[in-house]
Amino acid sequence: MKILLTGANGYVGRRLLPELLSQGHEVICCVRDKNRLGLDKVTLESITVWEVNFLENPNFENLPASVDVAYYLIHSMSSSITDFDTMEAIAAKNFNLYMSKIGVQQVVYLSGIVNEAHLSKHLQSRKDVEDILYQGKFKTTVLRAGIIVGSGSSSFEIIRDLCEKLPIMFTPRWVLTKCQPIAIRDVIQYLIGVLLREDCYNQSFDIGGPNIITYKEMMLLYAKTRKIKLWIYVLPIMTPKLSSYWLYFVTSTSYKLAINLVNSMKMEVVCKDNKLQKLLKIKPITYVDAIKLAFIKIEQNLVISSWKDSLISGRFGHNLSEFIQVPTFGCLKDVQSRKVVNVEQALDNIWCIGGERGWYYGNWMWKLRGFMDKMVGGVGTRRGRTHPTHLDNGDALDFWRVLLANKEEKRLLLFAEMKLPGEAWLEFRIDDDNILHQTATFRPKGIFGRLYWYSLVPFHFFIFGGMIDTILKSEPLK
Repeated sequence: MKILLTGANGYVGRRLLPELLSQGHEVICCVRDKNRLGLDKVTLESITVWEVNFLENPNFENLPASVDVAYYLIHSMSSSITDFDTMEAIAAKNFNLYMSKIGVQQVVYLSGIVNEAHLSKHLQSRKDVEDILYQGKFKTTVLRAGIIVGSGSSSFEIIRDLCEKLPIMFTPRWVLTKCQPIAIRDVIQYLIGVLLREDCYNQSFDIGGPNIITYKEMMLLYAKTRKIKLWIYVLPIMTPKLSSYWLYFVTSTSYKLAINLVNSMKMEVVCKDNKLQKLLKIKPITYVDAIKLAFIKIEQNLVISSWKDSLISGRFGHNLSEFIQVPTFGCLKDVQSRKVVNVEQALDNIWCIGGERGWYYGNWMWKLRGFMDKMVGGVGTRRGRTHPTHLDNGDALDFWRVLLANKEEKRLLLFAEMKLPGEAWLEFRIDDDNILHQTATFRPKGIFGRLYWYSLVPFHFFIFGGMIDTILKSEPLK
């Protein structure tokens, strides 16, 4: 079967792709920027990549040939507070235009559960996209899910942050709202199960797990499963805006996502029926089992995808390729070079930078910088990194974004997503003479950008010099 996969580098898309390939399907991956697909060579050789931006006016050149099924996994909730619904509508309409040219039998859309007459902006936007897709020249199958639980999912990571960091919580009333969480592996089963099934054409199905619980119960069950103490007290006076700030400062979520999540968490997301579960003979796993399975992946460093690696988790709104060429004109630099004795060890240490291991020198200063960034609405350092030793193009790395991670070329290039009066790059490169070049490049915006850089020059002397020396001396992670 020939399958078009939009959102191929998103959380669900990255989980769905290997399952489709293992079943022998021919897959065309749709991405805005092929440089951040982040797949291994074997997988890249097994797929076709179509670079397309559904927010831009359609360009019908180099279209893939006719396909059997297309998955629509495009969402913009985290990219904006005010106009993400407009963006989602534009993307869906352009998708329909592309599909009318390509020719497709069925489109499968992963949406959100709709239970209320007055929906949140997020859920109303998902419903509007459903309506747009139903107007396309193809058969449409909509799967409506609520909270998705799995290693790296935004909902799971937010609950994990809250429960692991706050033994005592004073929470808003929306924690008493009922929901029906579903494990990511069950979502994948449903997505694959409806492929070219005529009894699923032009229908919308609610999908959920076996447990209907409140958000408070979700957190308490998480704490019980993890064997940690947790006390939750509900306050009736916490406003949606205050709730958003609470989520933003305590968890790794962006402020935009926090606002949209809070507005949606006031709505019940419970399945109206389980007819698709019966039709496909799927036995969904419990919420507690979903947590246990997620931690098996985390503890084995087998997290396939994380919402934090999506561009919408930071302030990066462009293609990575626009920043890979580090500028030189009008830039300020700190360059450190050292002779490398053990190249392999040095590369391993470079590839382990950030996250729990830290930045090798002056970690308290890096943490302070992350805290300051968080206080002014930036991403801070709570995103960490998905894998302790592996990096892909496009990965989030604390308050940086990986532009290029190529061990064969012995080069790692990062772009800063912290709030700055300019743009910043950090590059590690080992040349043919086994010299490690560590270069911090800053392109200031106006006089404030230059004042910012020169005010930090004394710190740069210690931080960057200490960092490159420690990288070359440290033992690599096992």
